[in-house]
Amino acid sequence: MTAATTRRSAVQEESTTMVRYSVEPDVPEKTSKARGSHLRVHFKHCRNIAHFTKGMNVNKALKHLDDVLAFKSVIPFVRYTGGIGGTAQAKQVKAPGNRGRWPVKATAVYRDLLKNAIANAETKGLDAANLVIDHAQVNRAPAGRRRTYRAHGRIGKYASQPAHIELILKEADSGVQKMEDDTRKKITKKQAAKKRFVAVGSS
Repeated sequence: MTAATTRRSAVQEESTTMVRYSVEPDVPEKTSKARGSHLRVHFKHCRNIAHFTKGMNVNKALKHLDDVLAFKSVIPFVRYTGGIGGTAQAKQVKAPGNRGRWPVKATAVYRDLLKNAIANAETKGLDAANLVIDHAQVNRAPAGRRRTYRAHGRIGKYASQPAHIELILKEADSGVQKMEDDTRKKITKKQAAKKRFVAVGSS
């Protein structure tokens, strides 16, 4: 067996194994995942979308992404802001410097990936209305290298900046319910201090 054949078989084995995520949930039964690799969308756009939607309820996130596609809302840009202009819509999401854009292609791909994660959650019997985006990570993928032809016979690079995206959804905790018959009396700090100290000579 040649070295090339060994390398090819190793790659095939690696492709058939389970996809690894950067984090693993504590309770896998209460979570769902979705992942996309080498997606032909701008890494910088996807990073800002993921940063904005992380921790958000999935229905709220889908509504905002649909509004972005309809140019009713913006994605706030908090990183990679060189040349990003200000817009009045960015005030709605409290973007620093009112910087925001409408990355249509990246938003559509991210929304489809989010819908895939929701479908996976429903397959596992989770409540879709109670899901939140617990983990959203975007990594830079290897650039797609092409060439463009310049003046005087020169050749310039013409590279794309694709991305890897991974999402993990989980069911939101119901939270601690407040006691109904809470009859504890509130006291001041001075009263609490008096209770801590015993008067000298008391028996």
